[in-house]
Amino acid sequence: MGRGRNDGILVSLLMLFISDWSAAQISYSVAEEADKGTVVGNLAKDLNVNVRDLQTRNLNIVSGYSKTYFEANFKTGDLYVNDRIDREELCLNAVKCVLNVEAILSDPVAHRRIEVAISDINDNAPAFVEKSFSINISESSPVGERFLLPLAVDADSSSNSVKTYKLSVNEYFSLDVQSGGEHGASAELALLKALDREKQGVIKLTLTATDGGRPPQSGSVQIIIHVLDANDNSPSFGKTLYKAHVKENAPIGSTIIQLNATDLDEGENAKIIYSFVKRASFNPADTFLINSETGVISVKRKLDYEIQPAYEIHVQATDKGALPRRSNGKLLIEVVDVNDNTPEIIVTSLMNPVKEDAEVGSVVALVTVTDKDGGKNGQTRCNLVGSTPFKLNSNYKSYYSLVVDGPLDREAHPSYNVTIIASDDGSPSLSSTSVINVQVSDINDNAPRFHDSVMNVYVKENSPVGARIFTISAVDPDINENGRVTYSLEGDAKNIPVSSFININSETGDIISLQSFNHEELKTFPFKVKATDSGMPPLSSSVTVNLCVLDENDNNPTVLAPYSEHGSVNSETIPYSAEAGYFVAKIRAVDADSGYNALLSYHLSELKGNNLFRIGTSTGEIRTKRRMSDNDLKTHPLVVLVSDNGEPSLSATVSIEVMVVESTADVQTQFRHVPIKEDSFSDLNLYLLIAIVSVSVIFLLSLISLIAVRCHRTDGTFSRYSAPMITTHPDGSWSYSKATQQYDVCFSSDTLKSDVVVFPAPFPPADAELISINGGDTFTRTQTLPNKEKVRKAETAYVVFFYYDSITSNNLGLLLK
Repeated sequence: MGRGRNDGILVSLLMLFISDWSAAQISYSVAEEADKGTVVGNLAKDLNVNVRDLQTRNLNIVSGYSKTYFEANFKTGDLYVNDRIDREELCLNAVKCVLNVEAILSDPVAHRRIEVAISDINDNAPAFVEKSFSINISESSPVGERFLLPLAVDADSSSNSVKTYKLSVNEYFSLDVQSGGEHGASAELALLKALDREKQGVIKLTLTATDGGRPPQSGSVQIIIHVLDANDNSPSFGKTLYKAHVKENAPIGSTIIQLNATDLDEGENAKIIYSFVKRASFNPADTFLINSETGVISVKRKLDYEIQPAYEIHVQATDKGALPRRSNGKLLIEVVDVNDNTPEIIVTSLMNPVKEDAEVGSVVALVTVTDKDGGKNGQTRCNLVGSTPFKLNSNYKSYYSLVVDGPLDREAHPSYNVTIIASDDGSPSLSSTSVINVQVSDINDNAPRFHDSVMNVYVKENSPVGARIFTISAVDPDINENGRVTYSLEGDAKNIPVSSFININSETGDIISLQSFNHEELKTFPFKVKATDSGMPPLSSSVTVNLCVLDENDNNPTVLAPYSEHGSVNSETIPYSAEAGYFVAKIRAVDADSGYNALLSYHLSELKGNNLFRIGTSTGEIRTKRRMSDNDLKTHPLVVLVSDNGEPSLSATVSIEVMVVESTADVQTQFRHVPIKEDSFSDLNLYLLIAIVSVSVIFLLSLISLIAVRCHRTDGTFSRYSAPMITTHPDGSWSYSKATQQYDVCFSSDTLKSDVVVFPAPFPPADAELISINGGDTFTRTQTLPNKEKVRKAETAYVVFFYYDSITSNNLGLLLK
């Protein structure tokens, strides 16, 4: 009853072990040399997956072998043989032959190890290395003496290996077959009857080796026995089997064991010589040395536990008799493993390159770690070195999966060198590393980017049609089609179709003019450029471009009424009693251009007589330079030249004939109000002066408050831009800033009293340009080139009002922003 209970517990433990093993892997078996297409097992059933899901979940059968021995049928779910399987080629001399493959499913990711046991078939016949085998046997050999026969080799294993030997029929010898377990069988020749050399000197026998297959196969060799005469005692070993151990790293020449055999004879017949016996293809003399006199066996060359963990050696002891006699001993040398092999890392790539939008958990590669050492020396562990968006998942024992563990960005890291380190548990531990280069493939996840959100582009007016104005460029960090950018115009500007003014090269971004620009008609207009990549789906971004038309000096000054231009003569009269500085006339002119191109100066040309008149270069006022004399002419023709400040300068002329009259009542002027210097300061002028001063103070206080608030809001950036500067001159001149553009000049019949000028500045430069006209009718100019960075700032408009004070004969300027 107790035995039955113990048997029940044993069966339960065995079932528990089997269930745990099957949970970790799937085991199948198939015979070697099975036909292609032979079904090994049903994966759908064993993986607990619907057959229809095998293809959608991308079932992969992965192995580390050079041939694809197995494939999966997606329609039936069967695992079938795909290539010829030769057990002897894969697992020569191995008791158990197993092929390991991996079944991988995605969505979700699942891994299962499959172990396929390769069963042996009897496809190899036993064979002897020797074509014939000779034995010298003394005729005095006693009945029952044994002689070692050659060993047959069969590439098959287990039951298909050599199982028995047969000897041809004879009267002297019998065959003693010994089972060697997993090493196969061996045979010895036993003497049944005393030999008689005189009766039969040579005996020829046939030894046949037969395997255990069904049907069995066999091979044979001829045994030639030479009968010798003499020595009647053979050497004898103290043990039938000797055992020894040696470390695989033992130095050459290290002693392993000393064998000892004795001979009852005396003299030369008792002296023993030791030698190795070659069996089949193994010759112990290639690996070990034996001292023929002492029987000491030592290491001849380096041993390797991983190649051969044990050696079965047959040693022959032969005496030195005239007719030498011999005996055989068996020695089993076991090689002790040392940790002399580093782990080997085998990587099978599944997904390289990896898309940068790959999900976390996506399998990149399979990693297998092997170590040829045994025991703890062969137990390994595997880890990643460094910080990468990948990790290793353990599948089974030394099988791992390299999976994505974080977001990937090709623009930041187009590739990763993933370093894998594998270490064993030996002492000291050995390790090896392997670097996997994982490439990251691009997806269209970046839109083209412009350097600035707003760009200012300048073009001169009257530029030729078809000229390249500017080249716009956007950068896309993606590559290939995802990074190839094309350009297009987008929308219209101020109800003006952009396509009628400019065109853009879609490939290069060159902006081309389609017509000549006129600054006086169009000073600036904004438009948008759209940059689109070629990815799927395409991504795009836009930039606002402000096209500014720069002025060219292409308009002549125009003289305003009441004086006409060159071709007619205008008349003015002055009294003979006129003092120096007497006001004669004032010439007014405008220029449709802007900036320096619209800055006008006045000069007298073709002067005749004694140079009686002068003109203000900035005001256009004609005055007398001195009193009249009797020698002066009564009529003075004057030609006024009005010139702008452009390059080259353009001009217009006005002809005036000044006549000298005797009486003041005869003086006629085109102007209703001529500046007269009053001798008294009236109350009206006093009130006017107080009003002007009050308004000026209030304005200055308001202006200072506005500046303080703006400086506070912009954190000191106000100082980056120079404000327009307005100065006045006693003779009524006004300064001119290139930061402004003249829109209009309005005159009334009482122009001597007031001037109004409006200067808008849509794109103020970093520094203004100031022109100051002095009392000597000359001017100086200070110019600073515009800074492109500062040109892009916000638009600002300036309005300047000029008032002429008849009391002080000065201009007062008022600037509004």
